[in-house]
Formats: sequence, C-alpha cells, structure tokens
Amino acid sequence: MPYPGIDKKEFESQYQKNKAWWDLAFKYLKETNLETVAPGKYPLDGDNVYVSVTEGPGKPFENTNWESHRKVIDIQYIARGKEKMGVSPLSKATVTKAYDEKRDVANYSAEGKYYVAEPGVMYIFFPNDAHRPSINVDGKSIKKVVVKVRYIE
Repeated sequence: MPYPGIDKKEFESQYQKNKAWWDLAFKYLKETNLETVAPGKYPLDGDNVYVSVTEGPGKPFENTNWESHRKVIDIQYIARGKEKMGVSPLSKATVTKAYDEKRDVANYSAEGKYYVAEPGVMYIFFPNDAHRPSINVDGKSIKKVVVKVRYIE
C-alpha cells in the first residue's frame, strides 16, 4: 500500500508510460522474501529497474539530508524496523548542493511532512519530491528495500 501523500497523478502518468517496469518492481516486492534477501544491489532490468537492499541503524536527524533524483523514482519499503521519512514538494525546497549528474542527486533545505515508515507501506518519491529518508526512530536496525525505476519525461 502506498503512503497517503503519494502524488497519484504523477504515479498514474509514470505507470502508463512504462507499465512493464512498474509491474516488475511490484512483482519483486510482492514475491521476494524481503526479510531474508541479502543486502546488495539487484538489477531487474539493467539500469531501468534495480533494487538496493540495506540493513543497519538509521541516522540521527541532523546527519540526514533532503534529496531528489532526476533519472529515477524511488520506491522505498521498510522490510524490518522503523524509519522516519520526510517529503516536500521540490518547488518549495532550496538547493544546498547542486545536482550531481553522476550520482543523480541534489540536496536541499526544506520544510516537509514526516512519516514513520514501517512494514506494509511503500513510499514512492518522484523527481518533483524532495525526500529525507533514513532518520532514526528507535535506534534499532532497519532493513530497507529501495526499488529504483527509471523516470520517463
């Protein structure tokens, strides 16, 4: 289930532009045992759809950054534990670190809405969403699965 703040219009647009990539991403999330999959990077369709699995503690709030991507959409899912995530419209964010083409990331300062992400809810962040993931909630280990789907203009 997606989080309540998802940009439904953008999701519908992106889904219609490449249904196969989205179906592949959702199939992975549905059919993979996310509790046991090892940390690492897993290509599902080359650079069009790939998965990054991480495990470890969240970061203190002050050690996290607002970010956005231009080339990919993040589907972030907490498989185990809790993590705080922020989201803000990119139009209301101020660039603090210019876009890095190679890393496909820019950083910002922003005010946003925060959610406590837990298993059962996926967070989908589009290029027009500044997001601030990886914020520690309770000091416990977090297992996180991020599926990256290439963005189509």
